[in-house]
Amino acid sequence: MSAEFQILTLEIPPDLAGERLDRALARLLPQHSRSRIRGWIDAGDVERDGRRCRPSEAVDGGERIRVRVGVASPADGGVEAEPIALVVLHRDRECFVIDKPAGLVVHPGAGNPRHTLQNALLALDPALAQLPRAGIVHRLDKDTSGLLVVARTPAAHTALTRQIAERSVTREYLAICRGVPTAGGTIDRPIGRDRTDRVRMAVRADGRRAVTHYRVLERFRAHALLRVRLETGRTHQIRLHLAHAHHPIVGDPMYGGRFQRPRGASDALVAALRGFGRQALHATRLSFAHPRSGRVLSIESAPPADFARLLDALRRDAGS
Repeated sequence: MSAEFQILTLEIPPDLAGERLDRALARLLPQHSRSRIRGWIDAGDVERDGRRCRPSEAVDGGERIRVRVGVASPADGGVEAEPIALVVLHRDRECFVIDKPAGLVVHPGAGNPRHTLQNALLALDPALAQLPRAGIVHRLDKDTSGLLVVARTPAAHTALTRQIAERSVTREYLAICRGVPTAGGTIDRPIGRDRTDRVRMAVRADGRRAVTHYRVLERFRAHALLRVRLETGRTHQIRLHLAHAHHPIVGDPMYGGRFQRPRGASDALVAALRGFGRQALHATRLSFAHPRSGRVLSIESAPPADFARLLDALRRDAGS
């Protein structure tokens, strides 16, 4: 293989059956734009079970897809390096693991042209300019804190992208929800775009399969601390699934509904709840096979200060 290209080999999962090929690949390779993927297909750089294909053809699920990706030139022209401080919990020649703060957008987009994680990564390692989206292979919402893995080489990018597509990366979160679940469980509900508000997601019978596992770590007066594990990785999955189960995440402006004062809550707790300015969701654990050695890396991140303060307020109120 030429040093100017990397080869991605993917298998279309069954839950994408019936989708257009370009849309299916855009969902499996979120670090690449759909227009870029269509360009690869039109240029003959995408093979479906060993043959050339068209962007519009429907997939059946189970096909083997081979994609030749050029990496010789900067993948995201126009994105500039910015010296934004980052917490790096792991680094080697193949990858970084970043502990993203709440409030930091992952990559530039409409309304966020600069001051993103991608800008910060280009300052941390200028060589990342040769990789799509500076090596970012998955994402977190702006106001979700916690762990992200970033590829540093084309080979690592290929390996990590494949793991994301095959769902072999373990992602666990801490969430503070409203209400007190009686026990842990699994939420298996399909997710698609909301029909009336394209910014929101919704549980829809014709959506893509989405599975969220959770267990209760602590119970408070009218809230609970959950550990959540993603089996799939849909947009807003944890936030939407917990809201659908009538346990929305504290502070979630999109799915949390209006503020409700817990019956009997202290004024201190009410102030802490009202003052929490984001969804109480933190990506606390990330496990994946190292892209070169294959050794499983498991990285953990403690909740940030705002999350910890809210937990303290809940504990004090529950003990009063």
